[in-house]
Amino acid sequence: MKLKAVIFDMDGTLADTEEIHRQAFNEAFAAFNIPCHWSAEEYKQLLCISGGKERIRDYLTRHDLVALAPRDMAKLAVSIHQKKSEIYRSKLVNGHVQFRNGVLRLINEARQRGVRLGIATSSSRKNVDTLLRNALGEDPLTVFEAIVTCDIVEDKKPSPAVYQFALAELGLNPDSCIAIEDTHNGNLAALNAGIATVISTHAFTLDDDFAGAALVVDQLGEPDRPFSVLAGASNGWSYVDIDLLEHLLTAAELSWQTRQVACAE
Repeated sequence: MKLKAVIFDMDGTLADTEEIHRQAFNEAFAAFNIPCHWSAEEYKQLLCISGGKERIRDYLTRHDLVALAPRDMAKLAVSIHQKKSEIYRSKLVNGHVQFRNGVLRLINEARQRGVRLGIATSSSRKNVDTLLRNALGEDPLTVFEAIVTCDIVEDKKPSPAVYQFALAELGLNPDSCIAIEDTHNGNLAALNAGIATVISTHAFTLDDDFAGAALVVDQLGEPDRPFSVLAGASNGWSYVDIDLLEHLLTAAELSWQTRQVACAE
């Protein structure tokens, strides 16, 4: 099967933004006079909850930090998250956050070789546009044909909904695509949509369970800065390029066919 599209997650995958998110959450809590400060280790555990509003609501409820009825708690979580998002976008612009190692190279190669690009994220469209305009210096829609965010799909990862919507936008079958992810929930979301995955870990997700991924690496890599393989086989490649993704896609298809034959016997 020929690779027709690469679908990226955003936070932690395109750019190393999770620490910026953590700082923005803490500044938003302070703005609302809520006695809460997430440490790096605590935030690492909280990433198992997809979606910022959901993360805030769950934490405040579990720790009894605010005495509110569930409906009012949900409204407060939305308000805190809106403030957090404003702080986050400001940090993106002021900090000139760029793509992770190997990302821009892979995007440029995909464009040159006619492989289509998409984004499937639990973040908001404003956050996506801010990051992409800052890192690309051009309109995101000239690069990514499908940009699916929480403004479009409410169901958060590990639900496959965001990837299913991206496939529909691209008009492609899952077996012709590969997803680039960084979290356990993101890996499950793509796999549940039938899409093979490559995982690029970072400090907050290094110990996640990535069962089922075609390849797990510490970064996408560059010719002069190779990745480290954490799981799976790179088959001689030292950085993620279109040829490696096509190889992994073929291997995933053969593995699926082998399982089907075994089940039929």
